[in-house]
Amino acid sequence: MLSSQIQLYKAISCLHWVSGPFSLGPNVGSVAQMNRHYAMANHSGIVSISESKLQQLNPILIGSTNHATRFDRSSKLGEDVAPSVDILLCVDQEEDGYIQGGEFDASFMHQKEFPPCEEVENKEHQKDFGPTETPLTASIDMGLVNEPEVHLLEEVDQTVLSNRILALSRRNKIRSALEYFRSMELLGLCPTIHACNSLISSLLRNGRFDDCLKVFNVTRRRKIITGHTYSLMLAGLENAQGFHSALKFFKESESEYDNEKNFDAVVYNTMISICRKFHEWIEIERIWRSMKAKGCAGNQVTYHLLVSSFVRCGQVELALDAYFEMVQNGFEPRTGTMDAIISACAKEGKWDAALGVFQKMVTEGLHPNLVACNALINSLGKAGKLKLAFQAFDVMKSLGHKPDAYTFNALLSALNKANMHFDALQFFEKIEENEMGQLNVHVYNTVLVSCSKLGLWNRALQILYQMEARLSAVTASYNLVIKACECARKHKIALLVYEHMVHQKCKPDVFTYLSLIRCCSWGDLWKELEEILDTATPNVSLYNTAVQGMCLRGKINLANKFYSKMHESGLQPDGKTRALMLQKGRARKKRRAR
Repeated sequence: MLSSQIQLYKAISCLHWVSGPFSLGPNVGSVAQMNRHYAMANHSGIVSISESKLQQLNPILIGSTNHATRFDRSSKLGEDVAPSVDILLCVDQEEDGYIQGGEFDASFMHQKEFPPCEEVENKEHQKDFGPTETPLTASIDMGLVNEPEVHLLEEVDQTVLSNRILALSRRNKIRSALEYFRSMELLGLCPTIHACNSLISSLLRNGRFDDCLKVFNVTRRRKIITGHTYSLMLAGLENAQGFHSALKFFKESESEYDNEKNFDAVVYNTMISICRKFHEWIEIERIWRSMKAKGCAGNQVTYHLLVSSFVRCGQVELALDAYFEMVQNGFEPRTGTMDAIISACAKEGKWDAALGVFQKMVTEGLHPNLVACNALINSLGKAGKLKLAFQAFDVMKSLGHKPDAYTFNALLSALNKANMHFDALQFFEKIEENEMGQLNVHVYNTVLVSCSKLGLWNRALQILYQMEARLSAVTASYNLVIKACECARKHKIALLVYEHMVHQKCKPDVFTYLSLIRCCSWGDLWKELEEILDTATPNVSLYNTAVQGMCLRGKINLANKFYSKMHESGLQPDGKTRALMLQKGRARKKRRAR
């Protein structure tokens, strides 16, 4: 016997009976006395009827209040028999309405197929029949028609039901929200797009992407879709299936003619953001061009995304194009957008463009961030615009930014590039007095370059010891001090620095050994030179430098020794080394001939 389950609310209980034609017996009396409202559903929908009209219809209800049977139409009942209807008996209890605060239990409405009327007549005294499942027939083209969980709704106002879906979605009560959504579909009711978007968002938060697709298809079929709906689906696709699935969905949706009015700037912004995560600047450019070709005007967010995306991907020219188009269209660039432009231009050496944006920001009362200021100062310094670099430094301080190690390193490098090494040392001393906490290895190394250029080996040693007291010195730092000693012809001190370097467990590199070999050659420290060559890994540059130094200092025998050793190690001397060896060999033969 067919049994339909009861959907329970705290306020309403609905019992579902399936009956045959209206002209059947009077067995509804006891049930009708305890109910107030009834509804009948035929194949075209559900209608509600009053108690008095229900008694006039007088259907047969077979079984208890928990069971009912539908008699299918048959030729034996006559050709003019009314179509079968489903009788819904709704029992009003103490309260009306639905529970806003909690999750409803899932209800399942099963409809069964029954034997033809011939078999029913042969078994008219039996109350139970063997059912088989058959699809619901309330709506032919609904996307969720095969889902089992539905409510037998007494309320049919679309706005009220949409508000219920909206409230449940906001509370992440997705099961109950879906039940309302499916029930509205069965009744042919259309939820508002606001409710659909809220439901999609809630489903995405809970990882129910398959259900999202079903709700999305309903909104698209009913043509109530908006740009926000597409944006939600793009974000959900990217999270669930990856970038390429989202891009494919975007291209397919964009190509549909009906979607042109729904594809607003919000949809394009969402897709640009997704591409930005994966550094797909080519797709971003294509989306930008397509957006303009379709006449969709970008907004401030669009241009901010374009600029920041192109800057992140290293496409400075495209970033500048987007920035100038933004200004041309009357949008005020955000501070972050202008900071990104300054940094990008500075990185590419376009100091004039970076300076123009910087001046525009300051004139309009905007505050470039510290990163943009540092990038501008560094770009100006590399371009040799020392005066402009220090002017930007003064503006940065007036904006309330505290200079950091990057700022000082950029200014010291600018002074060194301008061959103002002594000024660099003086500026470093001012930094030491006030900003000791901002110094790092790069700042120390930059000022050590000034010392090496000036040959101030004693000042270089002082800075090295200060550096070791606060930081861990690196190989480049020791190399610069040794270079300063080499320039000052303090060859033995250079060897002492090398020994200290090894004691500090700092590994020498090729540049370390090259400086030491030159020091030993010009200081006639041949024994130390041999020890260095024996210690270092065989390298063609080291042997070339050593042999050339020996030749220039007249140590022909020693030069021949290491020249032969060089060949034995499989190292090929360069042209200068071969020329010196030939020259010294000829001179030696001439002396012997005399």
